[in-house]
Amino acid sequence: MPRSRGRAASLTGAAPVFTALGDDTRLYLVTRLCREGPLSIARLTEGTNLSRQAVTKHLHVLSDAGLARGGRNGREQLWRIDGRRIDDVQKLLREISAQWDAALGRLRAFVEKDETP
Repeated sequence: MPRSRGRAASLTGAAPVFTALGDDTRLYLVTRLCREGPLSIARLTEGTNLSRQAVTKHLHVLSDAGLARGGRNGREQLWRIDGRRIDDVQKLLREISAQWDAALGRLRAFVEKDETP
């Protein structure tokens, strides 16, 4: 498979992650889970004006994007961040950053070459 097709597939696979993180509420939930570790829906609603139903809906979107997962701990369901997906997206962002750096380097070399007498 040509390299550009693999990169396009990687970008397409990351789109749900960026879509999920594009919502302020979901970004807030991810931040809380990263900072505080596994939390119940009741704990995630504390100090907010969000209902448990709204938080549950947002957590399912994060789960569908591969960012969070829920699991039972007795009668409670605890939600936690799934770091593997975040690692995948970080790798993709580093690749995109390197591509931009290379493109800017080529542009700088082109501009500087035209400026020399």
